[in-house]
Amino acid sequence: QAGLQESGGGLVQAGGSLRLSCIGSGRTLSVYTVGWFRQAPGKEHEFVAATDKSDGRTHYADSVKGRFTISRDNAKNAVYLQMNSLKPEDTAVYFCKAGLRADVTGKASHTYDWWGVGTRVTVSS
Repeated sequence: QAGLQESGGGLVQAGGSLRLSCIGSGRTLSVYTVGWFRQAPGKEHEFVAATDKSDGRTHYADSVKGRFTISRDNAKNAVYLQMNSLKPEDTAVYFCKAGLRADVTGKASHTYDWWGVGTRVTVSS
């Protein structure tokens, strides 16, 4: 069954780093715009970063700009989110999402067609 699988979450101290992975199974991620979203307890679903399928453009939420980097490895059918200088407010469940005509800015989150079950990131102060 085609799907997305996130991994790499965990517990880290403030200032630390994590790398999240999103692996596509049954579908080739290179033809999709892929984004990372997150949801913290009691808060709304939030766009984090995305990479465009066509020209590789990336877009980041202001809250993570300069700290997070999204990248692709087409040979591994994977998209990564490198997270540095983590803050307690980055604590959330992180979801990988993909769409053929998805909005790389993340403003139209409904344009993402499929997503994984998420991976939990906890940043302690």
